[in-house]
Amino acid sequence: MLAGGAKALELNRPVIDELNVFPVPDGDTGTNMSLTMSAAMREIAPVGTEDIGELAVAFSKGALKGARGNSGVILSQILKGFAVALDAKVSIDKKTFAAALKRGTEIAYGAVTKPKEGTILTVVRVMAETAAATAKKRGGEFEEFLSEIIAAGEAILKKTPEMLPVLAKAGVVDAGGRGLVTVMEGMYAALTGGEIPVIDPAKTAPEPVASGAKEFVSLDNDYENITFQYCTEFFITHLKTAVTESDIDKYRDYLMTIGDCVLVIGDLDLVKTHVHTNDPDRALKAALKLGELDSIKIENMMEQHRRIVGEREAKENKQKKDLKPYAMVAICAGDGMKAIFDDLMADVTIEGGQTMNPSVYDILSAINSTKAKDVFVLPNNSNIILAAEQAKDLADVNVHVIPTTCMPEGIAAAIVFSPDATPEENYTAMSAAFSELRTAEVTHAVRSTRMNGFSVKEGDVIGISNKKIVAKGASVSETTMETAAKIADGAEMLTLYYGADVTEADADRMVGKLEERYPDLEIAAYYGGQPHYYYILSAE
Repeated sequence: MLAGGAKALELNRPVIDELNVFPVPDGDTGTNMSLTMSAAMREIAPVGTEDIGELAVAFSKGALKGARGNSGVILSQILKGFAVALDAKVSIDKKTFAAALKRGTEIAYGAVTKPKEGTILTVVRVMAETAAATAKKRGGEFEEFLSEIIAAGEAILKKTPEMLPVLAKAGVVDAGGRGLVTVMEGMYAALTGGEIPVIDPAKTAPEPVASGAKEFVSLDNDYENITFQYCTEFFITHLKTAVTESDIDKYRDYLMTIGDCVLVIGDLDLVKTHVHTNDPDRALKAALKLGELDSIKIENMMEQHRRIVGEREAKENKQKKDLKPYAMVAICAGDGMKAIFDDLMADVTIEGGQTMNPSVYDILSAINSTKAKDVFVLPNNSNIILAAEQAKDLADVNVHVIPTTCMPEGIAAAIVFSPDATPEENYTAMSAAFSELRTAEVTHAVRSTRMNGFSVKEGDVIGISNKKIVAKGASVSETTMETAAKIADGAEMLTLYYGADVTEADADRMVGKLEERYPDLEIAAYYGGQPHYYYILSAE
């Protein structure tokens, strides 16, 4: 079923991407959700078990690590709810599935600071309510049960434009909600043998060790809770003629009365024994009744525990000493933007932005690579903040997420960072640095729509500020002038970051035109190299 859901997302992601409300190359909901599910599938592939609880935990872990964008993070939280609800479950029925969906809804809502109805949250909540009500009915197959949940999801999805005016204006349903229903449809297809092919992750799992293998693998590494102190291992060789398979079984049963983690494997030629016990002599005496002893090994696990704890503490202390005090991680798009953040002492820059959101795992890896005690993360995109917060929760060091929503805000925050200030002082200063900053972007519309009083056609050059269209024109130059006018009033400085599709000469001419119109304004242009956006503007 899980593979069916992932496959359905992959097949339908272009359609879901098209549902993005804003007519710019934005976060790509379908792609983000598909990549999240794909990461989850990779996590369960090596699990090697059909235990539902274990699979759910692994799937949830993989989804969180691979979560991209807000939609991917919310999806990962829904899956986390499933993992919590399915813990210790050996099978899944209607009531169990309903409980899992309810828990997923609760965790997903809890993950969002200000939950908004008309989104994926609404869709999962209604599906959970339908599941709970349907599960109480007697009779009916699981397929019918799942079909009713999907129908409820489809129904509420159609109503999302009524809850969010921005959806109604664009003439679309919520993309995240559409993605969630698609996952359920894929699961249903897998369950009923529908058109979406199901790839069994178990086929890629490593082969289990044969039950009669001669090689011994330790069964217990939990040194924290030791009941039986001595790990005892040996071979019984040259078994006595009178010994039978029944005698070996009785020997195994006896060992279970004096210890745990008992392993007795072999045959009448050779028997391998492993047992944790406080009386190794009793195990040896019992074995001598069967044959000769060889390769005896008795280890004091309490002493092992002390050594391991000591080594671990020494390693942790060394790592803490080796950590530098501060580091900065910035997410940006464009080689010019990367160079700017590098100049502002960013330790790591992650490629990402409007068209490709980095995953939680990407951000976490960047945080870990800095080897710093306190790490400041600049998401530089509203769609990445939630993923950054998730990475913060997973990190072993102190992480401070500065809620920057665009790259000029990130630059402003990075400028005020001081290595001589405390982490708290830096967080306060960096968060306040962009409070008065006004920003805008000039790009092209990738779909036709009507928004904020503008009738936009695909291909039109548009100016955007505060997620609203503020200008429209046939040329980049004209639209940039109109866009600048929306943020320049009362400012002292206007900065332009020109993208990959703008030449340095074009940028210089743009600066000249702006200087003619705003002679009292300090104007500068820098190469950003960002894709899709001709100019990113900031006024302060």
